[in-house]
Amino acid sequence: MAAPVVLAATAKHTATLIFLHGLGDTGQGWAQAMNAIRSPFVKVICPTAKTMPVTLNAGFRMPSWFDLKSLDESGPEDEQGIKTATLEVQSLIENEIQAGIPANRIVIGGFSQGGALALYSALTFPQKLGGVVALSGWLPLRKSFPAAKKCPEELPIFQCHGDCDPVVPYIWGQMTSSVLKTLVKNHEFKTYRGLMHNSSEEEIRDIKVFVQQNLPSQ
Repeated sequence: MAAPVVLAATAKHTATLIFLHGLGDTGQGWAQAMNAIRSPFVKVICPTAKTMPVTLNAGFRMPSWFDLKSLDESGPEDEQGIKTATLEVQSLIENEIQAGIPANRIVIGGFSQGGALALYSALTFPQKLGGVVALSGWLPLRKSFPAAKKCPEELPIFQCHGDCDPVVPYIWGQMTSSVLKTLVKNHEFKTYRGLMHNSSEEEIRDIKVFVQQNLPSQ
């Protein structure tokens, strides 16, 4: 993993927000948006994925958390790549915990492939995180659940999806939502009408509310 973009807290550091970019992007792509929604006591970490050949894009090399073989919901998945990336993300979480930030003061989020990895990483992490934000994403290796789940069922999850998404189909979001509702008690799925495979001001405002509710000032 390349060196992440790190935005230090501007007040006493008591919480951390980790956000994972989508395919072909870098941590820099989301740092400004995350900076705009955080409270002064929140440190932001926006890592950048390794560059690798991506099967879905004819083997073209780009930043990717794991190989994408298909965007068909029943297509093959890069199980080993997903699990390797998950360990890297969970090591970022562990580093924050070792630095004195409790797990329940850490929120992890991501867009598209990054949202998928955020969901998988949080669900397979044994401690309760402050929350998960998944934008235009899906749950990887979903058939491995509920057996793969290690998190407490109180984990808060906020899932956002545009109903006009041409890349990660809206129905994928709905299917992921159905699975998540069986795994955790505190899950919200919000639809953004007319939104394609990107974000919007309304969505960013909603993320800000979720993060502030789950990382309150101390």
